Amino acid sequence: MNQLRIGIREERRIFQPDDELVGAAGWELDTPPKSVEVRLLWFTRGKGTEDVGVVDTVTFENPQAAEARPFRFQLPATPYSFSGKLISLLWAVELIALPSKDSTRAEFALAPDGQEVRLDRA
Repeated sequence: MNQLRIGIREERRIFQPDDELVGAAGWELDTPPKSVEVRLLWFTRGKGTEDVGVVDTVTFENPQAAEARPFRFQLPATPYSFSGKLISLLWAVELIALPSKDSTRAEFALAPDGQEVRLDRA
């Protein structure tokens, strides 16, 4: 059974714009993958179609069936994480093994004051 894990340093779940996000990706797969990627992305959740924006990707060369590797991303200034009545924008680090497309995500907030913007309070 395939298992994928993402660990973010200090288990942080809130980041400031332009922060550095550091972590480790681990996997235990039945067969060696052709490629393993860690993607920094934002996505929307709520009513309507989900939008996704991939900001950066780290590709691990010559992956074994089971191992762990470090990664780091420089976070952008925007867009901020927000939550509203109809839609929310979230950030995540996604680990994906190819060609199987097995994946997992670790979600976090990107906001200037340490918490997501709440549109329902505006």
